[in-house]
Amino acid sequence: MEKKIEPAAVADRMRTLCSRREYCSADIMKKVTSALGGDRTQAELIVAKLIEEKYIDDLRYASAFARDKASIAGWGEMKIRYMLSAKGISKETISEALDSIDEGKAFGRLEKLMETKARSLKDDPQARLKMLRFGMGRGYPYESVAEITDKIIGQWKHSES
Repeated sequence: MEKKIEPAAVADRMRTLCSRREYCSADIMKKVTSALGGDRTQAELIVAKLIEEKYIDDLRYASAFARDKASIAGWGEMKIRYMLSAKGISKETISEALDSIDEGKAFGRLEKLMETKARSLKDDPQARLKMLRFGMGRGYPYESVAEITDKIIGQWKHSES
């Protein structure tokens, strides 16, 4: 016979988790629902209480996620937007969180990433295509990636002559 976990114990465990790091409401909803054996109604009540107590804040989570992924992982706005929407964060919250990212620094990070990638592709006949794919895969817009790619390839041609 399976031991039933009390909702109060689950709520306490979620408070402990949320006090250690940021979680979005969707992640906690999955954890609570699972811990309660699929009782979605009780899980919604617990998550609502955690939001009310400020243990969960989707804007705070999205802002931290966007800052970390932009500065540490070198992700662009489009990839961050996609990943946050996959977590169930609203478009308004995502837009607000992305406003905290410095576009100048993001462009500088993209440039450094592209220069590093370019070194490994110097003699590759498909270097431009691979660089474009790399930059766009990081979540940056085509225009920015193409501008940096053309600048780097232009430097190669200039240094060869």
